[in-house]
Amino acid sequence: MNDVTAGPATGRRALAGGCRRITESGWFGGLAFAVILANAGLLGVETYSGLDARWHDVLKTAEHGFLLFFTVEIVLRGLAHADRPRRFFRDPWNLFDLAVVLFAVLPIARENATVLRLLRLARVLRAARFLPQLRVITVAIAKSLPGTISFLLVGTLMLYVYAMVGWVFFADDDPGHFGSIGRAVLTLFLLMTLDGLGDTVRAGLEISRWSIIYFASYVLLASFVLVNLLVGVVITSLDEAKQAEQQNEGLQPGGEDGDARLLRERISAARSALDDLEAELSRLHR
Repeated sequence: MNDVTAGPATGRRALAGGCRRITESGWFGGLAFAVILANAGLLGVETYSGLDARWHDVLKTAEHGFLLFFTVEIVLRGLAHADRPRRFFRDPWNLFDLAVVLFAVLPIARENATVLRLLRLARVLRAARFLPQLRVITVAIAKSLPGTISFLLVGTLMLYVYAMVGWVFFADDDPGHFGSIGRAVLTLFLLMTLDGLGDTVRAGLEISRWSIIYFASYVLLASFVLVNLLVGVVITSLDEAKQAEQQNEGLQPGGEDGDARLLRERISAARSALDDLEAELSRLHR
């Protein structure tokens, strides 16, 4: 009975090991990256109507070739996890690659040219998989979204409050910048980038010398405090993404080898704990 169950398991491990050697090899990653770049170039060529009309059949054949390559690639990556299928679905990049390939062959995508072009464009984003630094930046952007949303909420609230205050005090004398809530928001949004700050402050000083407090406080909060907070959120997310990438490389160096090393580390820690316990018991008996 054990031989019967061990046979398929051994076969899956052998299949996963063979496919893993292919997908983790340098030439395979380089080939996939080159095909992604070629696919991006093809999308650019198709934007020229003259070239598209002249080489329509060739471009369509190349597109089918790209789709076939990406399909074979994702199948190989799936078979590389044949011994542990759950690991394949735990990797967000695998899920993204699988979605790009599956949606491209669905009837709803094949019948809608706009959707199909967008899905083909999504293949270009797969280049991040083969560039570690770009992958880190992509993960950092995703991790910074909650903090960025909070920043946008606080910034929107502050912008609205200052716009209303500006409308109350400057609407009659400066309707071009503060004549309505919309114009006030646009003026303050541009001031956040320090664009036209001098002209706006001079116009405000002609209305009242106290306007300098209004503009100075706004620029201090919007251009320095909030922007620096956003930079801090992005930098923190970038550090977290780098740590996650390093942990991923350390814990998953290559399937069975990574599991064996982790098991050896646990055994070593258990032995060390047992040695300490034995020494403590010997000391107590004395």
